[in-house]
Amino acid sequence: MAAPANTVKPKTSPKSIKFLFGGLAGMGATVFVQPLDLVKNRMQLSGQGSRAREYKTSLHAVVSILRNEGIRGIYTGLSAGLLRQATYTTTRLGIYTVLFEKMTKADGTPPNFFMKAMIGMTAGATGAFVGTPAEVALIRMTSDGRLPADQRRGYTNVFNALFRITKEEGVTTLWRGCIPTMARAVVVNAAQLASYSQSKQALMETGYFSDNIFLHFCASMISGLVTTAASMPVDIAKTRIQNMRMIDGKPEYKNGLDVLLKVVRNEGFFSLWKGFTPYYARLGPHTVLTFIFLEQMNKFYRIYFLDS
Repeated sequence: MAAPANTVKPKTSPKSIKFLFGGLAGMGATVFVQPLDLVKNRMQLSGQGSRAREYKTSLHAVVSILRNEGIRGIYTGLSAGLLRQATYTTTRLGIYTVLFEKMTKADGTPPNFFMKAMIGMTAGATGAFVGTPAEVALIRMTSDGRLPADQRRGYTNVFNALFRITKEEGVTTLWRGCIPTMARAVVVNAAQLASYSQSKQALMETGYFSDNIFLHFCASMISGLVTTAASMPVDIAKTRIQNMRMIDGKPEYKNGLDVLLKVVRNEGFFSLWKGFTPYYARLGPHTVLTFIFLEQMNKFYRIYFLDS
């Protein structure tokens, strides 16, 4: 009688390392793409309400920011961006990796596309809740420079922003826009994490790719494009809710649906994809860099700690 097949799963890194690497990968990517995040947020707020549209194109936004705020202005909100990654990305990638491994069969067969999407949505929603305070600070800090000097909030860094928001508007304001933020994360992670895994698997099966940085790059760019198209309408709702002020004692928007309806009515249907270029230019490289950093950290950990 033949011996039973070995069904013992290969050794993997501890859960704490998965969470740590997820956060470090996201933070490393943010250092490179923060200017694109700034431009994306400014574009999404441009033309809001009765205001004239400030920026005609992404290039116009970059030139205006550099002219009015200087070279440092293009990195406004970096501290909030890093904290966002330290909270949101650490949580989502850590949870995704843990659940992905749990759903992988003993023979190494990965979960199917539907299961990847479900894992991604679960990880994304949880990460978004944890990261919403940093997200609120990021949106406000990156949008401040477009306002007249007497209307600016003037946060000096992310911790100053969180402290002042809590003191001036109450602690619950830190989770303003939490529902659309979680909805965006569900869409982003279902699209991004699942399409990355699926693209990587499909490219490998062609026989033209091996598991290296070029494969990670191609899979990430495909994933970024899918994610951008799917998530932009939810993202613009999130951005405007988190940046809104009270008007005559009432909030500017009731909820995410109210944002979408007002954008379509006042600015046109395709304004839901306003800032598509900087969004993809930011999301594509951020996805690429995050997964490249993550894959490389996992690779070195396996070499020096698991296989040694």
